[in-house]
Amino acid sequence: MKIALISLGCPKNQVDADVMAHALLEAGHTTVAAVQEADCVLINTCGFIESAKQEAIDSILEACSYKEQKPELKVVVTGCLAQRYQHEIVKEIPEVDAVVGLGSNAAICSILERLTGTQPVESYGAKESLPLGGKRVISTPRHYAYLKIAEGCNNRCHYCAIPLIRGPLRSRTIPDIVAEARFLAGEGVKELIVVAQDITAFGADRGRVEIAELLDALNAVEGIEWIRLHYAYPTGFPDDVIEVMAHEPKICKYLDIPFQHISDAQLKAMKRRHTKADAYRLVERLRAAVPDIALRTTLLVGYPGETEADFAELLQFVDDVRFDRLGVFAYSEEEGTYSALHLKDDVPDEVKRRRVERIMERQKAISLDNNLRRVGRTERVVVDARQGDYYVCRTQYDSPEVDQELLIPAGGRRLRRGCFYEARITAAEEYDLYGELTERRKR
Repeated sequence: MKIALISLGCPKNQVDADVMAHALLEAGHTTVAAVQEADCVLINTCGFIESAKQEAIDSILEACSYKEQKPELKVVVTGCLAQRYQHEIVKEIPEVDAVVGLGSNAAICSILERLTGTQPVESYGAKESLPLGGKRVISTPRHYAYLKIAEGCNNRCHYCAIPLIRGPLRSRTIPDIVAEARFLAGEGVKELIVVAQDITAFGADRGRVEIAELLDALNAVEGIEWIRLHYAYPTGFPDDVIEVMAHEPKICKYLDIPFQHISDAQLKAMKRRHTKADAYRLVERLRAAVPDIALRTTLLVGYPGETEADFAELLQFVDDVRFDRLGVFAYSEEEGTYSALHLKDDVPDEVKRRRVERIMERQKAISLDNNLRRVGRTERVVVDARQGDYYVCRTQYDSPEVDQELLIPAGGRRLRRGCFYEARITAAEEYDLYGELTERRKR
């Protein structure tokens, strides 16, 4: 069967799709890029927030529309939306041929074999049955890959549906993760992007946080040049992780910490387990130990009860910390969460929109100032692609797909994708840097 696999949402979801893709290929199926060429469209959905759900629904409807020209086409829905809404998908979109919950991902090949009748197939294993690891393909450019170290979350923030969808924290073992890292390195991967819903809780479900030990083990994997950390919960951030970041050159001086808010009233309402003072202290600790660290955060505005005073505190936090990278979202009710069940969504949509815009306007100016301060610096860069007259590169301070890029004029040079060079930053904009090579040696 020719399968078009569409994966939506976060990198963790992409890893799930990569595991399914390997199983499909091993079973004799082939993958195709164009839906028009496919016998089956497999959509790995996200269901985290309203915009992600709408994107998933639009993708499902678009895939089903191809049945008008190709009635035998099969459409299979997997991922978070399938797990969260289960029977509702088949009821609302009867053109769908199968809905596969997260706990049935490992059975995807046998489910495809059952797509022979007129009735849709539904399979919902226990969410805890989602494989933590396994053989996979690499769907990213070959020089970097996401490395999922855990599944689920125990924090249970009041606005978040992740524990409802993916269950409690389940950490992989260090040997299992290192084995995958070695496989990835053997396939040419040079940058590991370590992901989990909360990487700083890794191992806590076994009784002890082990993220620093894991980083030490990954640091020893031959062939890996950069190790990048995504999604660190602010509460109880381990001192030993800061030590590893400060002293191990492979660990990128980069950290993604979703602070969400800074007002103590909002943090308490969200059931975030840190305070305003804790957040400021953590930033101070990180910058004291790793002076050139790039900090990325995500903020949430318009949560029930957010006042103008709360928002003013958040704006001041953005001004004070001057994050290198920042994203902001407007609150939306998510079914089944504490916030949706017990709190009134009392901040008008227009107010939410203005608050998002005000933060991003402030961040745009901060980003430009931060970038201008980097002009004249020489930094190690990796080449991601060539676009027109430029090579698209990144420094260790930028994650692929979500952060800014450093553009180097091609000028007749031939730079190799996935190789590292030295470059001097010559100019800066709000969200892009420009540079020139200072050293042609590559690895």
